[in-house]
Amino acid sequence: QVQLVESGGGLVQAGGSLRLSCAASGRTFTSYGMGWFRQAPGKEREFVAAITWNSGYTRYTDSVKGRFTISRDNSQNTVYLQMSSLKPEDTAVYYCAASHSRVIIRVVEDEYDYWGQGTQVTVSS
Repeated sequence: QVQLVESGGGLVQAGGSLRLSCAASGRTFTSYGMGWFRQAPGKEREFVAAITWNSGYTRYTDSVKGRFTISRDNSQNTVYLQMSSLKPEDTAVYYCAASHSRVIIRVVEDEYDYWGQGTQVTVSS
């Protein structure tokens, strides 16, 4: 089992940047593929980005391609989401998640096994 704690959310103006962090504890971090999801008010939670255990592959939802970058530091048991050129529509609670699928990218919520508590990102226009 792994515990996940997100940080780095906050209020930022449109066009600004934020870096989210997700610290993992418990079982070996490299046992997991990692992902970021988000949930905006009144909407379902959606996939944002994912990364395999060794950072060999990454994947992004179309709306964030070229603006967001997912990365991980296995020595620090941490996964990051660097967000740039933020837009008001990026406003959401962002969740970090871990999947037992460490070599195949997963984009469906049900394919993730552990979740953090979420961190709020608010982008003002």
